[in-house]
Amino acid sequence: MKLENVREVEGFLKAVDQCKGDVVIISTEGNKEEFNLKSLFSRYIAIGRLCEDHGDFEVFCHLKEDEPILLQYFHEVAQERQ
Repeated sequence: MKLENVREVEGFLKAVDQCKGDVVIISTEGNKEEFNLKSLFSRYIAIGRLCEDHGDFEVFCHLKEDEPILLQYFHEVAQERQ
């Protein structure tokens, strides 16, 4: 999902901050970039990639218990866009 506005970026980062374990995004394209969203430096680069059209990324939670937090966020964004 491409983040389209500041509110979506802020909401996504709040959801990531609620997660107890690491949250990473990995490019599905050839270079397989990986960004740990718990690292501030990595976070800024990743958000730039998610806001622009830099290919597709997959989000992974290292802890299974964190998955519902991000799923809820993505569900809310999808509802708002309709």
